[in-house]
Amino acid sequence: MASRTDIRPDYARNMRLVGHSDVDGRGDGVQLMVNRGFAYIGHMFSKGFSVVDVRDPANPKTVNYVEAPHNTWNIHLQTHDDLLLVINAKDMFAQSVFQDEKAYYTGELGEKVGTATKSNSDSVRDWTAGMSVYDISVPHAPRKIGFMSVDGGGIHRIWYTGGRWSYASALLDGFTDYIFITIDMSDPTSPREAGRFWLEGMNRAAGEVPKWPQHRRYGLHHAIVHGDVAYAAWRDAGMVLIDVSDRHKPKLIVHKNWSPPYGGGTHNCLPLADRDLLVVLDEAVLDNLEDGLKHIWVMDARELSNPISISTFPVPKEADYARKGGHFGPHNLHENRPGSFVSSELIFATFQNAGVRAFDISDCFRPKEVAAFVPPAPGRMLDHRPNRPKVIQSCDVFVDINGLIYSNDYNAGLFILERSN
Repeated sequence: MASRTDIRPDYARNMRLVGHSDVDGRGDGVQLMVNRGFAYIGHMFSKGFSVVDVRDPANPKTVNYVEAPHNTWNIHLQTHDDLLLVINAKDMFAQSVFQDEKAYYTGELGEKVGTATKSNSDSVRDWTAGMSVYDISVPHAPRKIGFMSVDGGGIHRIWYTGGRWSYASALLDGFTDYIFITIDMSDPTSPREAGRFWLEGMNRAAGEVPKWPQHRRYGLHHAIVHGDVAYAAWRDAGMVLIDVSDRHKPKLIVHKNWSPPYGGGTHNCLPLADRDLLVVLDEAVLDNLEDGLKHIWVMDARELSNPISISTFPVPKEADYARKGGHFGPHNLHENRPGSFVSSELIFATFQNAGVRAFDISDCFRPKEVAAFVPPAPGRMLDHRPNRPKVIQSCDVFVDINGLIYSNDYNAGLFILERSN
């Protein structure tokens, strides 16, 4: 069954279901983008990515599926106008070492994957690493026109809003984890790396030695770039602001970390430039709050060299989500991309087993929840890792220019929602 509208949520307030799709049996969505009435969805376990026609949001229709290369995942992607950029990286969750997800979220990823101490010539790589570029001028039929190869584990997430420059997190040979790279897109058929930035201690090949505990995950998730500043979420290293005025030579503005005492996992750093604010989300990465209660922070960013936390978003409390199973806590934000819904007062986030939430931060010192939708448990599990609980894990959220809310799950497909107040 491709589309349903009879789904009964576990909880809903001021948000209602418009349409649903199981994405032709590939309901394991990670990042999604909506462009010109089509949703592009990267898959965690089904490999590849899908295209869903959402021009009639009550009746979404899956119109294409593009298979990933062997042993490679395409979990993250970006769209702008006629271009679609798709990451290629080693399929981490297909590896035996990462069947316990704690192994993925702790310690040096490059060491576990084998890229931190090995060069590309040391072994035959059985995955594809880099970034694919597709022409989506015909939205339902992506046509591959370019590829940028990298030596290492691959690329994790990209930021691209058009023009010459894109930005990515890349697991490269010789580095302990993902670092920040700039990419020259002046010729989309031949993108090329232009610059790099990493935290001191990450360049194993250059003899740098980490100064953080071995169990910490000091790796870039991704950066949002506004003007000449990259607002980078560096997992257990917190937030790193980078001056990219020279895209070939990015340089540090400030590094702020609140972990410990808080649990780390910084995932999004969203600038609200018109208000001199930042919304910074720490991702819950382990079951049953094993990594502690994570927060979404509001920061005063009037002085970029010294951003200060001034409040946190409220935590869902209408059910005992800590005991529900799976991950409870923030995962991702709608990132105010050009051409989508853009607001510095209404913020959308996924809370994994607590669904999708909308927050009013017009009073930045007192954020309040204004809408929520918690889908029911998935009908079947696509997550092949052992002992995963059968509960909703709302993953990504994208809000289009008309205010429609698109959210996906690791197992339960694509939900199209709207605020009902």
